[in-house]
Amino acid sequence: MGTKTEQIIEQTDQYGARNYNPLPIVLSKGEGIWVEDPEGNRYLDMLSAYSAVNQGHRHPKIIQALKDQADRITLTSRAFHNDQLGPWYEKICKLTNKDMALPMNTGAEAVETAVKAARRWAYDVKDVAENQAEIIVCEGNFHGRTMLAISLSSEEEYQRGYGPLLPGIKVIPYGDVDALKNAITDNTAAFLFEPIQGEAGINIPEEGFLKEAYDVCKENNVLYMADEIQAGLARSGKMFACDWENVEPDVLILGKALGGGVFPISCIVANKEILGVFNPGSHGSTFGGNPLASAVSIASLEVLEEEKLAERSLELGNYMLEKLREIDNPKIKEIRGRGLFIGVELTESARPYCEALKEKGLLCKETHDNVIRFAPPLIIEKEDLDWAIDKIKEVL
Repeated sequence: MGTKTEQIIEQTDQYGARNYNPLPIVLSKGEGIWVEDPEGNRYLDMLSAYSAVNQGHRHPKIIQALKDQADRITLTSRAFHNDQLGPWYEKICKLTNKDMALPMNTGAEAVETAVKAARRWAYDVKDVAENQAEIIVCEGNFHGRTMLAISLSSEEEYQRGYGPLLPGIKVIPYGDVDALKNAITDNTAAFLFEPIQGEAGINIPEEGFLKEAYDVCKENNVLYMADEIQAGLARSGKMFACDWENVEPDVLILGKALGGGVFPISCIVANKEILGVFNPGSHGSTFGGNPLASAVSIASLEVLEEEKLAERSLELGNYMLEKLREIDNPKIKEIRGRGLFIGVELTESARPYCEALKEKGLLCKETHDNVIRFAPPLIIEKEDLDWAIDKIKEVL
């Protein structure tokens, strides 16, 4: 029969669509920074479910919020008010310094919401001719897997076999202000970007780009929309990655750690001029803003603030970068990162290194074939980080 792990992988391969290629490991338990397989082997999680578990696995405060709310009411739809959504609205708006929020469930849904808001704003407020609104995005972006998200993408493999794609999208090189200036027309509704590109390999634009791009958008009456689903909520060493250049986006897109790795919730936040374009019936979600997600999200945000996880990420991230840069290996092309959001780019495939690290009790995942992404839960202690760094040094 084989081990429990082998049985589950075989079962998954037999019945599951093959749209993922996970490492050959099954996780059955998690607490803090550690996860376990069915055989009881422990691993240090250095991926954090792509930054959805910034607060650590099963954080007690977040789990308690989930249990307490599950004992009261879990879903009302938006046909009725619920007693958790109002407090959540206030919490997220005060944290982001915005007038209004619109909750959804997944990151891709939040991106869809942002683009719908930008297009409607272009027609209703900016007076762009109907069906002419354009969105500018960056090469290497990752905004999800929906039809809109892959239409925004520059990756052919994400798009293959799914055409026709959605029109009204322009793609420019990441970090290129001149290209942004040249791409803007009277029909441009928004510039949508990631302040740090996660899926592309922890790509950080040159210093000054975020501010310069912001200024260009302001000069041309173009919405500046930051997808902080992966880089936001303390991951980069600031509460939001745009804080590195002290810019405040017109639209902020959040997800992943917004639910503390416990329950899916995403949102966009913006001022009334932008989110005011929605009217009843113009957008929505049965599960968006449900009481369970709202209660969990409030607790998740409180943990980020109370435990000062942004400051912690900055301090430990700088330490980890310094230690990783001591590794002498000609196959390492570049080591880059902000906070505990780190990419090690290699001159060869990263997958064998990820598999070797798994054998040493450390879980990470390659991205774009040749980059190892390291992003542990932000609650990690320095001694555990040292243990992880030692394992990484052994393998690299």
